[in-house]
Amino acid sequence: MKKKKKNKSQARWPEVPISPTDHVRGSPLAKVTLIGYGDFSSPDCTRTYRTVKTIQKKMGSRLRYVFRSFSQPLEFSNSEEAAEAAECASSQGKFWEMHDRMFENRCASDELHLARCAKELGLDVRKFRRQMSRHAHLARIRASRRSGVRLGVVRAPAFFINSSMHESSFGLATLLPALQAAAGDP
Repeated sequence: MKKKKKNKSQARWPEVPISPTDHVRGSPLAKVTLIGYGDFSSPDCTRTYRTVKTIQKKMGSRLRYVFRSFSQPLEFSNSEEAAEAAECASSQGKFWEMHDRMFENRCASDELHLARCAKELGLDVRKFRRQMSRHAHLARIRASRRSGVRLGVVRAPAFFINSSMHESSFGLATLLPALQAAAGDP
């Protein structure tokens, strides 16, 4: 009997559990979970953000999306600073608003612009600045990166569909059909 070859985008990876500290959009009862490792300062992640937004609209309640930071260390870019800003916003219940604003290029990744975005989002700016200056969420951001590395992520963006790494391109033409197939769509 001939063994069936696995599609590259369906290779099985270690289980990718969702934790209570993950940033999640969508129901835990959704048919498919998309876990994205992203970097707020990456042009590729910005393009992929638009693709994910389109997919979320098309799939609706059948999709649960989890975002995890895969930012570069501070010595290489503003990437960790942007991820910290998102976590500071999260501590005030506005992760997704900051996430969306940064990917929509309405916030530069420097302290002044990030604080301005925090103010526009209605955050307590003093608390935001205090957390930023103390790097209050840096350990969480670095732990997120390490979790990605353990799963085989080399660079952002990277996606897992129900614990299987999606190794094809991240455009709408490849990512949407893979998600639809995982959801059992005809």
